Amino acid sequence: MAEQRKKEISIRKVLGANTYSILTSLNMDFIKLVIIANLIAFPLAYLVINKWLSSFDFRVTISAFPFILAAVLSLLIALLTVSIQSIRVTRANAMDALRSE
Repeated sequence: MAEQRKKEISIRKVLGANTYSILTSLNMDFIKLVIIANLIAFPLAYLVINKWLSSFDFRVTISAFPFILAAVLSLLIALLTVSIQSIRVTRANAMDALRSE
């Protein structure tokens, strides 16, 4: 996505946007997607795990810890990945991306 939005990022840099504001705008798009994915996946996972655990003789309750851990890890991975790619694009020369227009 950062490569596809390379010209947009270059225009923002030329107009005076700093790296932090560019990273924030790109990261917010992915944070929203990760949160939506977690909101869809967690109830489904809870139902599947609960059904699977009910087939055992010893009953085990499902705590919220694995879901919280999964949400935090997925957000961290998304932020790290998007930030690395975005920093790579923002450090490139803005004029090289705009020159082809």
